[in-house]
Amino acid sequence: MKTLIVHAHPEPNSLNGALKDLAVSTLEEEGHEVRVSDLYAMGWKAVVDAGDYGPEASAPLKVARDSGRAFDAGTLTPDVRAEQEKLLWADTIVLQFPLWWYTMPAILKGWVDRVFTYHFAYGVGEHSATHYGDRFGEGTLAGRRALLSVTAGGPESHYAARGINGPIEDLLFPIHHGILYYPGIEPLPPFVVYGADRMDEDGYADVAEAWRRRLLTLETTAPIPFRRQNAGDYEIPSLHLKEGLEPAGRTGFGLHVRG
Repeated sequence: MKTLIVHAHPEPNSLNGALKDLAVSTLEEEGHEVRVSDLYAMGWKAVVDAGDYGPEASAPLKVARDSGRAFDAGTLTPDVRAEQEKLLWADTIVLQFPLWWYTMPAILKGWVDRVFTYHFAYGVGEHSATHYGDRFGEGTLAGRRALLSVTAGGPESHYAARGINGPIEDLLFPIHHGILYYPGIEPLPPFVVYGADRMDEDGYADVAEAWRRRLLTLETTAPIPFRRQNAGDYEIPSLHLKEGLEPAGRTGFGLHVRG
């Protein structure tokens, strides 16, 4: 297995840093190949601008169109091209990050913004009366799996079905479904560490053991069963879920999960 770990925390000695290091050692001990994109250590540029697209940048800038033109022409900046090559190399992607303000850190979102360009992560495939592009289960990155390894400061009860922060599945849905599944990556159920800011050594030992066990099942864990866009569950071109396919009483994000 070839695994890309994208790590987003500014402190190397943080809990996130320890989990990233443990993932590397655990997977390598099992004979897997591992590459790491440590975004803070790399000094990753988090903002999209015309400089990303070289001579393909227009005035005014049109991010989607210009990013696709630059991808097609091979004029994306070397840092972006390198990350795209890592994604194509990988079988599995691990995103390691703290949950800040209910989402990923800005530097990781900036990695997505710059690396997931038009004609690479989206804007691919045919559009017809029965096929609305290669997205949501299809696309350039289909056949790959991804795992979110997330630390949260609050206790697990805050992220439960009736918790004040909302269910963790809902908070992570935009990443699982909108960032990963959109270009074809199959997201696995997340690994979430709660109460991260109050963790002692005994607590970390338990988390580390659970993380090792989870890493050893990356190849066998069933992905979240999201509905494929072009498999017949959605009306095209409205992309509304067809009536009667949802379990009784299910609404919201859960409509897009089978079973």
